[in-house]
Amino acid sequence: MKHLERKASGVWNRRSAGIFKGLCAGVGVAVTLGMLALAPVKVSAQNVALPPVAPKADPAKGEQIATQVCASCHGPDGNSTAPSNPKIAAQHPEYLQKQLADFKVKEGAKTPARPNPIMTAIASPLSEQDMLNLSAFYSAKPLKPSAARNKDLVELGRDIYRGGIVDKGVPSCSGCHGPAGSGIPAQYPRLGGQFSDYTEAQLMAFRSGGRANNVAMATIAARLSDREIKALADYLAGMR
Repeated sequence: MKHLERKASGVWNRRSAGIFKGLCAGVGVAVTLGMLALAPVKVSAQNVALPPVAPKADPAKGEQIATQVCASCHGPDGNSTAPSNPKIAAQHPEYLQKQLADFKVKEGAKTPARPNPIMTAIASPLSEQDMLNLSAFYSAKPLKPSAARNKDLVELGRDIYRGGIVDKGVPSCSGCHGPAGSGIPAQYPRLGGQFSDYTEAQLMAFRSGGRANNVAMATIAARLSDREIKALADYLAGMR
């Protein structure tokens, strides 16, 4: 009986192997003894594709670039003294990286998403790692905030920032930029303590289409009057 079982088993194995080889030959697959034996495949660490390692920021290298290129306009620590140049100290690094990238002319485009001849000339030679390092350096510096100057507009600016303008479809600014203007990392920039002149100029640019790297801000700014923009900018300058 056992002899018959062994014989049957041998016939079945040979028959199965023949069928398997025939199927594989039909699709152009070579059959080896290892395949017929269904030997386990050993996987080594060398054969496993690992995800790419995210680059690490080096603030020290960022400081070198800042000292050589950026300090004359933005100050040695990102606290500009000229109202036309923004304070970038304590700004979220993701926002700084995006702005530097937007100053560059991207492949296939004729102009940068954020036109500025001076910044385009500065940002163009920077590598991704350079921008990462610069952003890390400036984001770690403490902000020396500006101050509000127009007492007559502060209340209007406060009301718009906190509650928006319902009749115009303008949402509250605090919903994205936070109750204290500190923004949300990786999403919305810090606005509190910024020069009112600079903030006003940017809102005007969003409204006119001169700055087109944020659709939401262009839509909101288009609904604001000159007076409302000025009030918002002044209120933001005094935020802490």
